[in-house]
Amino acid sequence: MKNRHAQIVIVARPQPHDADTEEQRSRPIDVDTIEALEELLISADVGLAATERIVNAVRSRARHGESLRELVKEEIRRVFDTVERPAPDGHHPHVTMIVGVNGTGKTTTVGKLANLLKVSGQQPLVCAADTFRAAAVEQLEIWAKRANVDIIRAREGADPAALVFDAIQSGKAKGRDPILVDTAGRLHTKAPLMDELAKVKRVIEKAGAEVDETLLVLDATTGQNGISQARAFTDAVELTGVVLTKMDGSARGGVILAVREELGVPVRFVGVGEGADDLQPFRAQAFADKLLRS
Repeated sequence: MKNRHAQIVIVARPQPHDADTEEQRSRPIDVDTIEALEELLISADVGLAATERIVNAVRSRARHGESLRELVKEEIRRVFDTVERPAPDGHHPHVTMIVGVNGTGKTTTVGKLANLLKVSGQQPLVCAADTFRAAAVEQLEIWAKRANVDIIRAREGADPAALVFDAIQSGKAKGRDPILVDTAGRLHTKAPLMDELAKVKRVIEKAGAEVDETLLVLDATTGQNGISQARAFTDAVELTGVVLTKMDGSARGGVILAVREELGVPVRFVGVGEGADDLQPFRAQAFADKLLRS
């Protein structure tokens, strides 16, 4: 059985000492090497569509004496090219919904994002709308205190949409901006959860605000199941970005290439540890280096 998170090691065909001649530089890469590359990318959860794009691009360019490893990195970076954040239209407060299944690090990500925004000079407000899990609310309250930001919470089992409405009103009254909404994270295959998320979005709009960003939190070790998660959440709330968590271990996170290629959803942040400062803006170069690290 293949290791889903296998580390990618690319080995180019050995070259003779006079490999710097024009004839040697134009020699094509062995097909076996390309096939091995294809298998390795798939085993790292890059997905069929993204793998095909990368392999075909490398195959077409590999006659010019360039490093195979660098060619692959360049093609990976191109997958994430022309990604821009949605431009706010001047309304306030801005609202960011954070969605994802339980266990991905969603609530922790909300806390880290609040800290990142506070450090940058903003005054975020956190809304603990995952009211079905008392532990999630308590965890987010700890993070809010750590980041020194306001939090809106309610009793366990309270209506999430009603709580979000209150958070919008509080944010407007206190001048808090942006508002970060932690949402429920029950199994993505359960339709009621998706209906609930769509309801929360509608309530935000009724409260006189707009959802500027909807960020999906994905576990870097989730594998191709991350694609089905992304599709389900996109259908419910229209994702604008992905946060990739648990990149502090051996996980390579190749699934985000598949998400980007198949759904066009960009990556906004990467979680690289458990500390408050361990949420970083996504950098395609750093990701490519990690994915292809030997």
